[in-house]
Amino acid sequence: MTNPGINELQNDEQFELVAELDHKEIKEFVLDQLSSGGKLVKFYMVYQLLMVLIGLFVFVWATVQAFKNNAVPLIYVLAALLFSFSFLIVIHELLHGIALKQMGAPKVNYGAYLKKFIFYAEADQHVMNKKEFTIIALTPLVVVKIVTLLGLILFYKHPVVFLFMTIMCTHSLFCAGDIGLLALFYKNEKAELFTYDVKSEKKSYFFKRKECRN
Repeated sequence: MTNPGINELQNDEQFELVAELDHKEIKEFVLDQLSSGGKLVKFYMVYQLLMVLIGLFVFVWATVQAFKNNAVPLIYVLAALLFSFSFLIVIHELLHGIALKQMGAPKVNYGAYLKKFIFYAEADQHVMNKKEFTIIALTPLVVVKIVTLLGLILFYKHPVVFLFMTIMCTHSLFCAGDIGLLALFYKNEKAELFTYDVKSEKKSYFFKRKECRN
């Protein structure tokens, strides 16, 4: 079944506007969604806490080793942080872009609000349903997780394991925005939701199909 078009979504008799997101206010929107709870958010919060604790342990352990004249682990940790806050951001958004293309988006645009440290990939006026948006939102999390886990398995006896561990823990923080947006769909589990971006307005819209009443 194909997704409804934008004109169809704007039909008040069939669909209802659930949320209108200004991209400049995405942090506030995400925090609001994360604070509202839900199974997805609770699972992510537990996962996030675990990643933060592991990350802190790795950093402290590497620092202690540096004071014991073994700076190699700390060098890998610092290199991972530098990579994460530069190239990994680009990779994260490119993975979103690849997923958007796989979901049928004809063109993907990338952008950023550097003052707010916000980065995004969008497909102008391309309507997505819950399943499609879930794949797009989770692609970076899943791909980076798989790659870093493979790195941990392959190099568990080598100090480079600190690189993969730090990247894995740091990247989990980058996924908060994706989970926050996705939470909107999963708070309305019984409803059929759709979303699309409008590049010229720098906004995203979320619509819900109204229940049929006899």
